[in-house]
Amino acid sequence: MAVTASPPATRPSADPSRTGAAAVTAALVLLVALLAVADITQGTAAVGAPEVWKALTGRAEEDDASVVIASRLPRMAAGLLVGMLLGMAGAALQAVSRNVLASPDTLAVNAGSYLALGLATVTGVSLPLFASSGVAFAGGLAAAAVVLGLSGLGTGTVRLVLAGSALMLGLTAVTESLLLLFPQQTEGLYRWNQGSIAQNGFDGVLQMVPLGVIGLAGLLLVARRLDALALGEDAARGLGVPVRATRVTVVVLAALLSAAAVTLAGPIGFVGLCAPALVRPLARRIRAYSRARAGIPVAGLAGAALVLGSDVLLRAVVPADVAVAVPTGVATSLVGALFLVVMAARVKDGASAAAADRLRIRSRAVFLTTTAVLVAVLVGVTIAAVLLGDSKLLLGDVVNWAQGRAGRTVGFVLDTRVPRVLAALCAGAALALAGTLVQAVTRNPLAEPAILGVSGGAALGAVLLVTTVASAGSWSVAGAAFAGAAASSVIVFGLAARGGFRQNRLVLVGFGVATGSAALISLLIVLTDPFNATKALTWLSGSTYGRNLVDVVPPAAVLAVAGLVAVVRRTELDLVSLDEDTPRLLGLDLARGRLGFLVLSVLLAATAVAAAGTIGFVGLVAPHAARALVGRRHVRVVPVAVLLGASLVCLADLLGRTVIAPAQLGAGLMTAVIGTPYFLHLLIRTRR
Repeated sequence: MAVTASPPATRPSADPSRTGAAAVTAALVLLVALLAVADITQGTAAVGAPEVWKALTGRAEEDDASVVIASRLPRMAAGLLVGMLLGMAGAALQAVSRNVLASPDTLAVNAGSYLALGLATVTGVSLPLFASSGVAFAGGLAAAAVVLGLSGLGTGTVRLVLAGSALMLGLTAVTESLLLLFPQQTEGLYRWNQGSIAQNGFDGVLQMVPLGVIGLAGLLLVARRLDALALGEDAARGLGVPVRATRVTVVVLAALLSAAAVTLAGPIGFVGLCAPALVRPLARRIRAYSRARAGIPVAGLAGAALVLGSDVLLRAVVPADVAVAVPTGVATSLVGALFLVVMAARVKDGASAAAADRLRIRSRAVFLTTTAVLVAVLVGVTIAAVLLGDSKLLLGDVVNWAQGRAGRTVGFVLDTRVPRVLAALCAGAALALAGTLVQAVTRNPLAEPAILGVSGGAALGAVLLVTTVASAGSWSVAGAAFAGAAASSVIVFGLAARGGFRQNRLVLVGFGVATGSAALISLLIVLTDPFNATKALTWLSGSTYGRNLVDVVPPAAVLAVAGLVAVVRRTELDLVSLDEDTPRLLGLDLARGRLGFLVLSVLLAATAVAAAGTIGFVGLVAPHAARALVGRRHVRVVPVAVLLGASLVCLADLLGRTVIAPAQLGAGLMTAVIGTPYFLHLLIRTRR
């Protein structure tokens, strides 16, 4: 019987996935090292690469060594650490929520930390850096918990962005109120909020490193559970994974990483969103990166490359003496906004959100009664706004002023107060009508000028003029605001038009444009002189301070024309808001009708911003409340929404200048505080 020899034993070949992961990781480490070296050589002082090398080897002159050791090396180390912390936090949040848009920015973690630190600052208590990190951690964790609770884990990208952006606007409004009310205590807090990796020594970096190590170690310990969650909740439970406990643990650890980064350098925008997105294509080709144990640290490396790369690029493009004043967070926010707009084009569209009250019908008597009540409310609010303020007046004083028989003091008060009241009324009515038109055209009940970036574009145009032209008049500001609103609306509506203004693309593009506009506004404020910066910040809060009758003319004229068009073409507006097919079956040119209504909404938003600054949520709250009161027919919705919007902004302006008099708060801050809870309520009510 023949016996065949067994083949010789062979060594198992190396896993190609591990080999590829090692090669890519080494390339990332090399890239980060090169960016770190380049970052050290940049700055305002004439200290180049040779001087840096001498300083590192102990052979440099005392001044050169001081610049390198005390400033440039700490800045580089902070950029490296902050990028890694935010990259890992974003990767963890995206993994636990199964949502590619989850990050410290979209979950309002940064806004929560900003508010918490602002509250701590106004108390006058000087906190050490480590204690500040604890305050930021508490605020960021609370904000993330609210957003994740409202949006639902794994229920879609848009709901998370909506909940996060709404809460971010509300929290930021409260924080900016603190900045305006306590300017001495919060001095420097606005600049800090833009995010800068500049450091004085290594103390801050060394104190935050342990927090980063704890956060990373905790994430690595639950990495297997995260991998199981990626298979779905049922599969994870079948494998014995405690789903709720795992989610809570990961969110807490991600908030800890974000808080450490925020404490060290302020909010560095969008690193937590972009870094995991850069790793995601690699994970499709390299299996090792699809696991949390490898993917999270690699996302940290990508985050470090983003922060250091943005800092290097900024200092390479902008002159050194200017670049030193530009926060790194502004640069990363601009990159992130562009990234979000590009990502929006690739996100799968869902159906347009259907309003819960789509078929609600109200009687004519209900409409007439509601209108009469709102007219009475508007008259009462207007009278109160004229009579109340730092100086209280009587109706007789107003009558005498109107007849030209008032005294000098009363005349001065009313000459300044009446234009403010009229500006608030016109701005509120214009924003309400703009929101009504946008929601009808896009058939999206969550759309409004501020959330879709139109108001942000208008604000950018107006701030650009206000900070560069000291003697800019009201018509010039209105023109600049319209130019900015037109540019942003072309981007938002142009990119969202494909697919019929579906909710996903429209909201995501709008959020990206709004974020980019905010970053550019911050850049203008940081670079301008202090007087213009304060003026712009006050104007951005939605203030009617310093308005005159000429300022009221643009919004009043546009409001009159747009209101007339909306009433005359009310049937067309009703048809456009139904669906895609019905208007075409009835012979309506849908594209032309949409374009006309959108142009009107842009004009309304632009003139409102020019008249009263940035005021959010009015375009959302007023149309919703109007439909709930009188049904969905626009012949009724338009006048009721206009009355509601005018009353809301006028009341907000009145409260802002009387509740804490003689100090004042802008109407935009008040409407954000009022509108944020209502918006979050809508998200809860429409959750599916």
